[in-house]
Amino acid sequence: MSYLHDRLHKVARSVAALLLVASVTACTATYRNHGYMPLPEDVALIQVGKDTRESVDAAIGKPGTAGLLAESGYYYVRSRFEHYLYNAPKEIDREVLAITFTKSGTVENIERFGLEDGQVVVLERRVTDSNVKGVSFLRQLFGSFGRINLADQLGG
Repeated sequence: MSYLHDRLHKVARSVAALLLVASVTACTATYRNHGYMPLPEDVALIQVGKDTRESVDAAIGKPGTAGLLAESGYYYVRSRFEHYLYNAPKEIDREVLAITFTKSGTVENIERFGLEDGQVVVLERRVTDSNVKGVSFLRQLFGSFGRINLADQLGG
């Protein structure tokens, strides 16, 4: 009887330890990164008005997202998501590097945007003129997350 009692006690302790590990794991966040963001020191080497699409491709690589038009800019997007076992993933950080080009293919503007409370926040801007292109795309990119109302879409 003593052997059976000791065996049951060991099994109960193992089950309790397993339940404790599972409950702690469920409360621990895991993080996942998406996208590609060039290093700031590599971006700093790009010269507005001098570099071209080809030199940008060589310096920092091609972006995952480009503008809809061939003459449009490059958009490098990086997001960080927080996951808990019991909740849907939540985006906690997003950064966009926007590089726009002139019609001749030289770099016109370099801007870095962040996401804070659902608002587009300019983190860095190197501009050759005051007209910043591509802002509507970025506003759509940042503004669409979490703001879709199905009733509005259905006309109700």
